[in-house]
Amino acid sequence: MRWGNMTEQSDSPDLERPVELMMRSLDDELTAEERAEFDDRLATEQEYRAEWQRLSRAREVTMGMKLRNPPEEVWEGYWTSVYSRVERGLGWLLVSVGAIIVGAWAVREWISALLEDTATPAPVRYSMIALCVGLLILLVSVARHRFNVQKSDPYKDIQR
Repeated sequence: MRWGNMTEQSDSPDLERPVELMMRSLDDELTAEERAEFDDRLATEQEYRAEWQRLSRAREVTMGMKLRNPPEEVWEGYWTSVYSRVERGLGWLLVSVGAIIVGAWAVREWISALLEDTATPAPVRYSMIALCVGLLILLVSVARHRFNVQKSDPYKDIQR
């Protein structure tokens, strides 16, 4: 039994219980029966004991970590940027909603006028509608893609 990578093997039934015992022991949540089972495993299984020691050391290190408080200037910049982002986000949201509503109304009016126009042949009218709907789909797709790329771009804060 290999304990080095529990995440890949945790769906194996023979590893679920030992891993659960280790996690509960780390969190100090073992009952008396579970404590006895855990201690028995530690005494009899060398790989289990090695994994327990590794996890215990990792917990000690992480529990001993302390975060430094940033300087006051950093906090001032943080709150300024938070308010700016909220304001810009709200502004863009309102502009987008307004543009969508006005655009939808304009497209509806244009389509109604186009469908009522009997001078233009029907295939041309339907082709114009298909062209506009296709352009609208492409526009939304490109905008959505750019938004997602901007949101998840790992290099956006890197300066050349």
